[in-house]
Amino acid sequence: MSRAPFQLALLDGAHERTKFNSGSEPLDRYLREQVTQDIRRRVAACFVASEDGTRIAGYYTLASASLLLAELPASTGKKLPRYPTVPAVRMGRLAVDQGFKGQGLGGALLADALGRVTRAEIAAYALMVDAKDDAAANFYRHHGFIALPDSPRTLFLPLATVKAV
Repeated sequence: MSRAPFQLALLDGAHERTKFNSGSEPLDRYLREQVTQDIRRRVAACFVASEDGTRIAGYYTLASASLLLAELPASTGKKLPRYPTVPAVRMGRLAVDQGFKGQGLGGALLADALGRVTRAEIAAYALMVDAKDDAAANFYRHHGFIALPDSPRTLFLPLATVKAV
């Protein structure tokens, strides 16, 4: 188990994607086969953590999104302007290679994503995620995310709460 500090950077050609193994075939396949197309089409940005600039220890993706105002909890929605949608940023994927699990890297990747989103010059109300399973949903709830009332695996974190911390 390695204890070296991780470098966080945009995915580029120097990063070795083929050996990444999170234990989730869809997340691994996305990194190997799809992410570069999404980056080229400007539908997602991919950030990776590595020790040496090549081996990927973990990654996450960010993309613009929106939340339907009507789907937010009533206590949240009543505080927002009456537009049909609320601007958000979607964390599409977050995965950690099995060789790096248990080191807090998932939380560190989430913190990095929140930092990037809160520093962005384009306004967004929340960071949202679509958790792939109950374990992922529990991970996000542990970090303060709120589930949509009618979609318990779609969760959001108001960015104003992040800036306040």
